Amino acid sequence: MIETIKGETLSCVMRGKKGGVACGDQVEIKPTTPGQGVIETIQPRSTLLYRSDAFREKIIAANITQIIIVVAGVPSFSEELINRCLVTAEQQNIKSLIILNKADITEPTRIAAEILSPYQKIGYPLLRISAEKSVEILLPYLKGHFSVLAGQSGMGKSTIINALIPEAKRATGEISVALNSGCHTTTHTHLYHIDSDSHIIDSPGIQEFGLNHIKNENLAWGFVEFHSYIGQCRFNNCRHINEPGCAVILATQEGKISSQRLAFYHRLLHR
Repeated sequence: MIETIKGETLSCVMRGKKGGVACGDQVEIKPTTPGQGVIETIQPRSTLLYRSDAFREKIIAANITQIIIVVAGVPSFSEELINRCLVTAEQQNIKSLIILNKADITEPTRIAAEILSPYQKIGYPLLRISAEKSVEILLPYLKGHFSVLAGQSGMGKSTIINALIPEAKRATGEISVALNSGCHTTTHTHLYHIDSDSHIIDSPGIQEFGLNHIKNENLAWGFVEFHSYIGQCRFNNCRHINEPGCAVILATQEGKISSQRLAFYHRLLHR
């Protein structure tokens, strides 16, 4: 579906192609029959958020300025997924915000906050909310941004959307205690307008976030805490694995970089 500048919605297809259009794209269309049209061109994108594995790429959203990673104490979340979202956001110069939802569930939230504290220390905002009660604390973080909600199923993304835009009426699902996971209730991305200059995209839950599209030589730039050390190594082509005189490894040994984050970087190099 395409929304025109007049606020009308049209069911459109891409001329000569079956895909390639992302939620958030700005396009030029040609109306055909009432309520339908053809996408003639896609305007240049400022950013493109997508994931990839060895076989295919999956576009998530275009032209966004902020990724909001939603996690919760229940069900448990994947720290690997958080890291992968942060890496791809850094590569696209997209701002990142981590939301710890269901903050009213006290003990699981406390444990989750401890796990997330290292990300807060390196500069990523961490916001605790209980979306079923109020999302007012989130509103200043959305102002002026084109945001996308990302995270696993069951973390409360659709609940956040419903609290922000009650008329959205996004379906929400129950949590499987046996599987410690949420049910997939959002099946497609959808763009919502909070106000004239603030917009948000709800996306389906993701369990994996492949980064095959990022070349190994560029991976280190996906780690914000590495930035001040890149270029300070003894060798210009240092991969920050075990090379002598590596500034990143030295900073890790001195406690300036988390050893867990460095280990995750190493895992990505051998993905």
